[in-house]
Amino acid sequence: MPSHNLNETIAQLENAASAAGRPPPRLLAVSKTRPAADLAALAEQGQRAFGENYVQEAAAKQAEMGALAGTLEWHLIGHLQSNKAREAATLFDWVQTVDRLKLVSALARHRDPARGALNVLIQVNIDDEASKHGCQPEEIDSLAAAIALEERLCLRGLMVIPTPHDDPELGRPAFRRTRGLFERLQAAHPQVDTLSMGMSADAAVAISEGATMVRIGTALFGPRPRK
Repeated sequence: MPSHNLNETIAQLENAASAAGRPPPRLLAVSKTRPAADLAALAEQGQRAFGENYVQEAAAKQAEMGALAGTLEWHLIGHLQSNKAREAATLFDWVQTVDRLKLVSALARHRDPARGALNVLIQVNIDDEASKHGCQPEEIDSLAAAIALEERLCLRGLMVIPTPHDDPELGRPAFRRTRGLFERLQAAHPQVDTLSMGMSADAAVAISEGATMVRIGTALFGPRPRK
């Protein structure tokens, strides 16, 4: 059974923020591979924002959850193929993985203006890993400029998935570099307010380096079942 440790997780995040002298971050519940019932149980406790990796999985959960799904905030945190941009622009309130110009135009084209602007984060491959998606740091400015030109999109900030380490402290340099990029982006685009970085294992370090949103799955739901 899932753990649903919402209050405990929130308290841990608040303690980490207090210790670092920073505001508490927003909590994004990473619900990929979890059944809709698990999301509903967490929503009953007050959690509103959920992160999904796959468009089709999110669509199925939203359909199963019915009216409840419409009261929640849905974030796409997995790689987005251009041919899924129409569905993503319809299903999600946030897309955190914009990393190329083609996605910018596709998402804007398919976003229904009646729903308001789609919130987007630029995903940066901060450790330059061949196995991970994300733009290079030097590409941030051109992507941000393109997003700013689209009325149906709203640039909110950056998202990173640094190299994982057994010792979370080893990830601090990557988080610190990302914060520097974020502050530079804020200077050019004052509406930018979201730095999405840190997961269950390294959230405290990410928060101390300025994360405003952390993506938590295991600490909330427990370990994923082994296949």
